[in-house]
Amino acid sequence: MDKVRVSIAGGSGYTGGELLRLLLFHPRAEVAQVTSESLAGKFVFKAHPNLRKRTQLQFSALDDLRPCDVLFVSLPHGKSMEKMREFRALAPRIIDLSADFRLRQERDYREWYGNSHACPEMLGEFVYGIPELHREEMKRTSFISSAGCNATVTILGLYPFFKLGIVDPNRTVVEVKVGSSEGGNAPSAASHHPERSGAVRSFMPTNHRHTAEVIQELSFREAIQIHMSVTSIEMVRGALATSHVFLNQPLEEKDVWKVLRQVYGEEPFIRIVKESEGTHRYPEPKWLIGTNYCDIGFSKDEKSNRMVMISAIDNLMKGAAGQAIQAFNIMHGFEETEGLEFPGLHPI
Repeated sequence: MDKVRVSIAGGSGYTGGELLRLLLFHPRAEVAQVTSESLAGKFVFKAHPNLRKRTQLQFSALDDLRPCDVLFVSLPHGKSMEKMREFRALAPRIIDLSADFRLRQERDYREWYGNSHACPEMLGEFVYGIPELHREEMKRTSFISSAGCNATVTILGLYPFFKLGIVDPNRTVVEVKVGSSEGGNAPSAASHHPERSGAVRSFMPTNHRHTAEVIQELSFREAIQIHMSVTSIEMVRGALATSHVFLNQPLEEKDVWKVLRQVYGEEPFIRIVKESEGTHRYPEPKWLIGTNYCDIGFSKDEKSNRMVMISAIDNLMKGAAGQAIQAFNIMHGFEETEGLEFPGLHPI
């Protein structure tokens, strides 16, 4: 069986490491190169110690990238757009994990990121990378932009209800709790252990950039309003979104179940988690570490038309590398779950 020759541009960070781990064991992929400017010439396990004795690959410099079948781009935000024309000459198919091609309109980058886009002519060529929303487009495209982790966990929890138009489009309030790996592997004053340990830190109570992705993807009939806050908690991996929506029609709990099954019943990586008793009644990021699942639960407020959606992912997997591999599979017509079968650990 011929394998797809893949390379990773920017492979020394946490997301790049997860991509490499997944691709090394993917039955349809052959990893050709992994780049790192700071570690060029060194073995990849210098950055990713879990890969010792699993590969003898060495990091390459970005300028030494050679042509390949698929290029995964995991560069810092803002860098991908600067190099995309060059990358396009190296690979016929590109999966970008930065934020640089997630939004369809250049004006949105100026509004949410505060700068003009360096490669605006390609914005319309990238398919937004949540397979549950854009699977058919992924089958036909050569360019995919993986969704942000906070956007992914929020969108997947809310998508069925906005798609069917059964919630108020302007009253949704979302609180996302995230682990420290979301900030990347570059140390800062905020990530210094005495400052980060034990913290419950509201670092983006308003205007989080991923809000733009949520608005873009859930505005089916009209532009919606989403009010999102993001809080850091003492967790390394994971994201948990608690989303408050207000129904515009009377629904009982059994009706909510029907909506979720209607939209997600055949999805391989969506699990509905709602139990009436026991410890694990609602989604928890802890049980998703290393998996590509998004667990979704809910609670209907019987005293009002408010419904609370609870969704959880591993931010480095379904929120980044795992979702990119899922898109890679769809793009090539492979079984969607290939290389992503790990079910997680319990206890951990």
